[in-house]
Amino acid sequence: MTTVQKSLAEFLGTFWLVFGGCGSAVISAAFPEVGIGLLGVSLAFGLTVVTMAYAIGHISGCHLNPAVTVGLWVGGRFPANEIPVYIIAQVFGAIAAAAALYWIASGNPEFDLAVNGLAANGFGDKSPGGYAMGAGIAIEVLLTFFFLLIILGATDGRAPVGFAPLAIGLGLTLIHLISIPVTNTSVNPARSTGPALIEGGIALSQLWVFWIAPIGGAILAGIVYKIVGGSGQDIVGTEG
Repeated sequence: MTTVQKSLAEFLGTFWLVFGGCGSAVISAAFPEVGIGLLGVSLAFGLTVVTMAYAIGHISGCHLNPAVTVGLWVGGRFPANEIPVYIIAQVFGAIAAAAALYWIASGNPEFDLAVNGLAANGFGDKSPGGYAMGAGIAIEVLLTFFFLLIILGATDGRAPVGFAPLAIGLGLTLIHLISIPVTNTSVNPARSTGPALIEGGIALSQLWVFWIAPIGGAILAGIVYKIVGGSGQDIVGTEG
């Protein structure tokens, strides 16, 4: 695959992740009587990864996440020279998805960006449960660490073939079930960037945490997996 094909796949995949995940939170989570709630939002994020893994895993590896790209590089699974192109595509995909979601959500006359938001990540006053910055950083590092361990293990050439998308998607679902009340769940700097840029304000001022913490957790996972699991080669397709 060419670099253009890979970057376009990452753009589309990250668009789907942000639009599907954040869209479920903004449009459907608290919809009267039939709202999907936190369980539904968590499942939506997991489903975006599962569906895109099967759709574009064979094209780009389906990273959809700068932390995943960096973690795979640290783990010896991804070339350094392709990191900037992947991250740029992921961030622009997330921004485009957030813009599309805002345009659609604004079709409801009761929608107020300042009140309803776009499921941006945050801590303190921006945390759904009022969790402090330290707790937010800790959970983002920890959960991204385990997310990358799942990805590195599931895509290892020694792992059962064909199950990586399910393991990774279910892993992301579990991560959201744990941490939506703390930070609205990032583990993905691109996912955080799109909504924050549209919302502005506190979400944008706190965005730095959701770049540093997930990437830090991913780097640690890449190092640890090389120690624990060795240097297993990727299977063809999905990375998560």
